Amino acid sequence: MAVIRPFKAIRPTRDKAHLVASRSVNLYKQRILNAKLEENPYTFMHVILPEFGSKITTKPNTTERFKLVKKNFEAFRKKGIFIQDKNDCLYIYRQLKDGYSYTGIIAGAAVDDYLNGVIKIHEQTLTKREEIFKNYLDVCGFNAEPVLLSYSDNNTVDKVLKRYTAERSEYEFTTADGVTHFLWIVAEKKDIAIICKAFEKIPAVYIADGHHRSASSALLAKDRRSKLKKYSGKEMFNYCMAFFISESQLNIYDFNRVVKDLNGLSAKEFLDQLREKFDVESKGKKCYRPKKLHNFSMYLEGEWYSLTAKKGSFNSKHPVGNLDAQILTDNILSPVLGIHDLKTDSRIEFVGGLQGMEGLQRKVDEGKMKVAFGLFPVKVDQLKQIADTNNIMPPKTTWIEPKLRSGLVIQSLD
Repeated sequence: MAVIRPFKAIRPTRDKAHLVASRSVNLYKQRILNAKLEENPYTFMHVILPEFGSKITTKPNTTERFKLVKKNFEAFRKKGIFIQDKNDCLYIYRQLKDGYSYTGIIAGAAVDDYLNGVIKIHEQTLTKREEIFKNYLDVCGFNAEPVLLSYSDNNTVDKVLKRYTAERSEYEFTTADGVTHFLWIVAEKKDIAIICKAFEKIPAVYIADGHHRSASSALLAKDRRSKLKKYSGKEMFNYCMAFFISESQLNIYDFNRVVKDLNGLSAKEFLDQLREKFDVESKGKKCYRPKKLHNFSMYLEGEWYSLTAKKGSFNSKHPVGNLDAQILTDNILSPVLGIHDLKTDSRIEFVGGLQGMEGLQRKVDEGKMKVAFGLFPVKVDQLKQIADTNNIMPPKTTWIEPKLRSGLVIQSLD
């Protein structure tokens, strides 16, 4: 059963929340990031990138760099940019984006739930990245971006959320990318107890985004426990900050592929090989989006194609073998294009579904890529089946919304 706990969040003052909250560093183009750092002294990016405008230089992902991050964070607190709640609270967060509304609860997720399988995974993690982020948490002493966890819709939780969100929020602001953010504070012990007890009846929650952060939090907890003679289990390092959202609100987009060359084949030879495993239909110049599972779009030499996997060309009874990302790898990327490791091969790139089929076409038309493949989005039930059967999705299979902000709600680990 899922265990969640309230905590005393460190968060920006109401007048500065819109200036502090930031997207992940890798989601900004460099010129936009530089402008943000130059023009906004309150952005959380000044904490994450502590050397901006300074003569100090340290190597990325080192203890020395992390100490600078902590120093800037403490400087923000001393300046009064951040405050900390005096009592343990839960935090209701809502995001409005592109016509979608995402509402959930920010709370501490029990590390033991991750270790015992109540928090379920569908993605492999890299040991090196786990260690880097574990060290980051240990040195900095805070967690500034929640893991995204989904759970089966729950009427009890929904009633509490509906009651709070009918009132004025603590924060309400719209960021430059057109996304509107709200935050409500659940401080009433009675309401906190109702929510926590409701989660105790939920048998499993699923990581939608944040596998490395979850794994790193577990590593940190095990490391700190090993160094303590006694621990109660209530220390905040035993919890990973998470945004719990009902699965019906998750928005899973396609994650598409573009490839630099045809592995020495002509366009005709390439199409001939595809016809062995796919029904291939020309769609002309107009962008074509896949219509259903096992149907793919392809853009090649100025023309769009529909590719439908033939029966017998994939394992429909296996949770992974039935995934379109795996079908594409097994029948095109590996045997025809010679791309055997999606994590390391420089000939392939991945394009998030928010860019649409137009984004794929643009990559090819600019001459950067030779061929593009569009996939049908994974369904929530597929994601859950993968996790429930202890299987792992291929790399870059899902692009999941919402994407959360750093610095809006911060968990102290001390």
